[in-house]
This record gives sequence, C-alpha cells and structure tokens, in this order.
Amino acid sequence: MTNDLRFPARSYDFTPYVQCNNWIGGEWTPSAAGDSLSVDNPRHGKSFGQVTMSGAADVARAVEAAKAAFPGWRDTPIKERVQVLFRLKALLERDLEELAWLVSHENGKVIGEARADVLKGIECLEYGISLQNMVAGEQLDVSRGINCSITYEPLGVCAGIVPFNFPIMVPLWMLPQALVSGNTFILKPSEVVPYGAMKLAELLREAGLPAGVFNTVNGGQPAVEAIADHPDIKAVGFVGSTRVARAVYSRSAAAGKRALCLGGAKNHLLVVPDADLELTSTTVVASAYGCAGQRCMAASLMIAVGDVDPIIDAIVAHAKKLRLGEDMGPVIHGGAVERITNYIADAERRGPRSCSTAAAPRAPAASATGSARRSSTMSSPTCRPAARRSSAPSSRSSAPAPSTRRSPSRTPAPTATPPRSSPRAAPSPATASSASRPACAASTSACPSRASRSRSAAGTSRCSAPATSPAGTACASGPARKLTTRWQLSKDATWMS
Repeated sequence: MTNDLRFPARSYDFTPYVQCNNWIGGEWTPSAAGDSLSVDNPRHGKSFGQVTMSGAADVARAVEAAKAAFPGWRDTPIKERVQVLFRLKALLERDLEELAWLVSHENGKVIGEARADVLKGIECLEYGISLQNMVAGEQLDVSRGINCSITYEPLGVCAGIVPFNFPIMVPLWMLPQALVSGNTFILKPSEVVPYGAMKLAELLREAGLPAGVFNTVNGGQPAVEAIADHPDIKAVGFVGSTRVARAVYSRSAAAGKRALCLGGAKNHLLVVPDADLELTSTTVVASAYGCAGQRCMAASLMIAVGDVDPIIDAIVAHAKKLRLGEDMGPVIHGGAVERITNYIADAERRGPRSCSTAAAPRAPAASATGSARRSSTMSSPTCRPAARRSSAPSSRSSAPAPSTRRSPSRTPAPTATPPRSSPRAAPSPATASSASRPACAASTSACPSRASRSRSAAGTSRCSAPATSPAGTACASGPARKLTTRWQLSKDATWMS
C-alpha cells in the first residue's frame, strides 16, 4: 500500500486526510466536472478531507473500464479469482487497526464498533471465497440424446450503492460474490464516508486484482441515477433507506436490470412477564444505543407484557451510564439530529409523559464557515409531564415539517417516482385501556456532534404515530433521541415505538 494513502490516526484526535478521487481503470482520477464535497469528522464536526462528486460521464467511464476488463476476468479460472480475495483477506487483517480508526473518523463509531465493522466485513469476504465450492454445475439425462445441464455464468458489469453506516462491511456484502462469479464491479459509496471504499480499492490493487475489474465512483443522486440507467450495467445492489430503495429498484427494473434493493428495518422486541430484568434492560440498551442507533438491527420498538415500569426504570438507569464519545459515538449528520429531535417534539405535543437520560441539545451556533455545531452532555434521568394536548383531535398536518437538510444515509432518490406505500397501521384508540396507568420508556439515543451540511435534499421521514393518542406515554432518551411512543393496547400489553 502506498504511504500517501495510509491513515495515521490511532486515537480520536482530529486528523486531516487526503482527497478521495474515483478509482477507474486502475487509476485515481477526479470527476469530469471537477466538483468536490467536504468529508466531515462527526466527532469533531469539521472537515477532515474532500471527496470528488461524479455524474453520468464518470459512471460511463467506469463502465467502459469494467467492460474492457470483463472478458479477461471472466475467463480467469474461479480458483485463480479467489486467490485475489484470499490475499485481500490477509491485507484486511494486516491493516485492521488502520481501517478501524479510519471508519471511526469518517463515520463517528467508537473504536470497538469500528473494529467490528471491519471484522464483519472479513467474515463476508470469507463467505464469498467459499462460493468456489458451491458453483458446481448439474446435469440430468432426460431422454435419449437429451440432457439438461445447469451452469453458472457471470453477467458482466455489476454495481453496488451502499450507505454510510458500515463503510467496510456493507460493500463486502456484494463485492466478493460478484468478483468470485467472474463479474466486474462498480461501487458507489456514500459520499459522507468515501474512504472505506477508497481503501478497499487500494487493497485490491495490492492483492493483484487486474485494473478495471473493480472501480469506485463517488457522488450523490446524479451518480445513482446514472448507474440505474446505464444499459451496460447488468445488475445493481442497493442498501439504504426504503424510500430510495424503492426508487432505485423501480428505475433499475425499468432499464431491464437485475436489482436487489434493501431498505430500512423496524425491529420489534417482545418482553414477556418472566423475562430476566437485568438481561432484558442491558440488551435493550445495547441494541438501541449501539452504533448510535444507526444500524438496521437497532431496536426501535418494544412490546412489553405485564408490569413494564421496572423494565423501563432499568433501561433508563443503564442508558444513563452510557458515556458519550466512549460508549456511544455521534450521529452522522446535523440533519439526523434535527430529524430525531423533531420526532421527540412531535410526541410531546401529543400530550404524553417524557423520560430522558440526558439534557436537551443546545441550540447550534454558527461557526466561521457557517456550519452548525451541536453539543450535549449526560444528565440524570428525569420523567416530566409534557404539555397537555388539546381535547380536539389533532391531525398529521400539525406535525413539524420534514427537514430539508440532507441525510447522508439516504442518497436523494432518483427522479423516477416509486410506488407509494400504504401508511403503517396504528393501534386504534378504541383498544386502549383508560384504566391502565401511564409509564415511561427509554428509546434509542444518538450524540448530536455532527455538523449540519449545507446541501439540501428531499424531506426526511416523519413520526408515524397516530394523531389521536390513546391512553399512553412517549419516552425519549439521550441528547438526540429517537422517538419512543408507548401505546396502551390492553390491560396487560404495551406497545412502544
């Protein structure tokens, strides 16, 4: 690996890094338009590098490089292809600490979470390597002179579009399988965390991958649309928000591509009456607060049966012990902070009681460059009644308008309009038990130290809680807290989301 791309940091101290260009045809190259975007360190809330921003012309160049490399890579025996990935595995293990600290600086993860990102990526790579033992063809003699056979053939140029939350692991969900199968690949990483993809390109070069077999194109919506539209890209993989997943799938399918588009998740925890109090409360906190809640497996909804107050109290107590910056890192972006706090404000306007393990974030102060900065500290957990809502039924229109700040985990959706989804079903107020006593629930939390970015995009998602609140409470925890609403469904069941 060349020394100029090595990331020197081995602590959380602010460390500037290099310009991140596209990797096309075995060369680092800026975008055709020459545009670039600041890459912010979420922990420090300031830029530590720049990334080139690409458009359709850059995607076309990457496709041509991948097409030129495809025949040679396709004709390389699979046993030889996997040797490149064996060497990549060794290089990832060699550079584990460097990669982990780079992930921490560009994404905000605490170092243990960043190491886990790299280690899980290595596990994905191991699975891809094992495909050489799973692609044996089959043959069946059907009749005299007639037989049916199954063979596996590469498609050609494939592409992947990945989110911000796991800069190393998620690309390795796609890349090993594509390369082992004989395809060439174009990766479009999140423009907020481009350095993980940059390091993968450099390590694959060092591992001996031929030029053009793997390419990276950095950018936002124009790059995504160009990937979905390009006729020579045969398959697209996507991981990100459900809204953008639908749009990418719709646009890719319309262009005749194979598409696998993974959207957001809603994870339910069911707590039964005989659940162990300590194990349950620690597990809920670990699930909800790990990676600052920025992962598809983060718990965002808990259904508790029976007396929930002891569980809620224990969750709040464990959440209070979290040390911001050590046990939990910052959220990725100032827009994420705004969206989370809007969820909480909307819930409190509906009239429930709120539980908090932290002080509310202070208003952002404009820096010399105009970027907003947010900071917060932990404080003792409190429960406070929110202002009582009007007896007149409220409507969804009373919720705060969606933020127009850019959410980096969600690349703006391509302009093709995806099918509209049905609203999430909400519990009917008629099912609420008015005799049930209210309780508080702690929810996901995130540290709001990421500076707000100046670029705007489509509005962010809104709280899906029903406008008319049944007898229940809402709870939130942390300085930038995800909404947890508790609906009383019956005498013994409680739904918190």
